[in-house]
Amino acid sequence: MADAEDVRRLALALPHTVEIASDGFDFRVAGKGFVWSYPERTPGRPRVIRTDVAVLFVGDEAEKQALLLGEPDLFFTVPGYDGLPLVMLRLPEVGVDRLTELVTDAWRMRAPADLVAALDEGSPQPG
Repeated sequence: MADAEDVRRLALALPHTVEIASDGFDFRVAGKGFVWSYPERTPGRPRVIRTDVAVLFVGDEAEKQALLLGEPDLFFTVPGYDGLPLVMLRLPEVGVDRLTELVTDAWRMRAPADLVAALDEGSPQPG
């Protein structure tokens, strides 16, 4: 289904997206992260960058819980992300159309209003 290259293609198709150098992928708009590869931490072991899992900004706790409860095969969280508006997405389990929606929504929540308005006024959607 989807992979890190799909995330990269979709994120970079959105206006003013910047990719930050990392061992995986890390995308920002206006200096704010909206999707990046999951830095898995296991006690007593070095951090591992998982490019098969995307961390997505979701806006608020209600949206986070709706995704976690509604689609547990796709989304999960870890204790280190408690209280943060972030979910982890299993990329091999998601289709590209759904990934497009999720990445675009994350970008919209982090982008300045004028960029969102410009996208809504006719710029083509990524995908």
